[in-house]
Amino acid sequence: MEFLPQQHLIICPEKKGPNKLLKQSFPLRFGRYSEIRTPDFEFCFNLNGEIKSIRGLRPDWPHPAEQFKRTAGNDWIYYTVGDKSGSDGIISWMAEYYLPCLPYSSNPVWEINYLSNPAVMNAMGQWSRLFGTLYMANKKGLNSKARDLIERILANDDQTLYQRSKQLNEIIGGRVSVLPPDTRHVDYDIIPLTIADGCLYHCKFCCVKSNQIFRKRSQKSIREQIAALKNHFSSDIVNYHALFLGNHDALAAGPELICYAAQEAYDAFGFRPRVDQKPFLFLFGSVDSLLKSGQNVFEELNGLPFYTYINIGFESVDANTLADIGKPVTVEKVKQAFLKMLKINAAYSRIEVTGNFIAGDNLSPDHEESLGDLLKNADTAGKKKGPIYLSPIKDSPKKRELLARFYRIKEESRLPVLVYLIQRL
Repeated sequence: MEFLPQQHLIICPEKKGPNKLLKQSFPLRFGRYSEIRTPDFEFCFNLNGEIKSIRGLRPDWPHPAEQFKRTAGNDWIYYTVGDKSGSDGIISWMAEYYLPCLPYSSNPVWEINYLSNPAVMNAMGQWSRLFGTLYMANKKGLNSKARDLIERILANDDQTLYQRSKQLNEIIGGRVSVLPPDTRHVDYDIIPLTIADGCLYHCKFCCVKSNQIFRKRSQKSIREQIAALKNHFSSDIVNYHALFLGNHDALAAGPELICYAAQEAYDAFGFRPRVDQKPFLFLFGSVDSLLKSGQNVFEELNGLPFYTYINIGFESVDANTLADIGKPVTVEKVKQAFLKMLKINAAYSRIEVTGNFIAGDNLSPDHEESLGDLLKNADTAGKKKGPIYLSPIKDSPKKRELLARFYRIKEESRLPVLVYLIQRL
């Protein structure tokens, strides 16, 4: 710990949290990082010297557990504990202690105008002020680690951070427009690796997928991405414990390419089990890619050195709703894929298939009823693996009112039911 008394700064160049991500009701820093404190704010930095989070320390800060977090895509996301706690609060419908308030258009059910609070508004200004203070600081008397930290921070001004986010998108071939909901388990901190572009479907309700025809990447493309990603994340790569294979239907790329990419990334990025927790592998799948995947696919995935989450977009088991949203699958296919999800979850210890269904005000009245029937009659074989996520339609006019209907479905379901927010990288 070092002090810059004339600037009232406490500098901690090396701090270490738990070796694996733990879910706590109070922010608990994971891995290795650096910290600078002023009388009013706590600023955390990753091992590359990039600003990672800001938390207020004064009594006027909304809640001591709330903070700003900056993503690898250079978004500042405010984490709130919400305005309601208990069994029907945030943790009941997110399975997390915090609600990410996204600074871009998404599909929230609980909108909180955090920027209306002057103390919160002041956080970004204080970050700029700290940067200026470090730039002008007299570093004589500081030890080499503190001086090195300041130099790394100064090398990552706002323009540099913006350019680095653009560089990340260029490496993988475009921005990750939506992350699987299961990435909540690692607080959305993943290394992205694109193994396929486009989507098998082009549903008219979807606001996150491209118009590209589905096309697998080559092994050469995967190797080039891995090399560039290793260089991009640099020293901070040791803090990552999860890989996202993109983009919108990686399962359709087949087991050979999935396993090749996963194993290459595992070796190159230095992934390893941490305590009793394997690294995580996340990917999207579709109804058709799930149905076409034979047992060999899941045998191979289960043999990877990861715990794998596969998220499937079911959307509905009502024919009128499927037609209205332009999803080119039948109710029968959705039901077959849902049953296959349950069987996979019962059979494999290192694979968890989860599913998405939509929610909204302007859907067919049979949508919620058919979904409720499906979930309350699900044969889980005694294992409640594979939560079901309800994703509010983006333009639904009465979002918070959806929670009452969400709770009715959740109470009767034999599977965990959670809310899915569209969060990008």
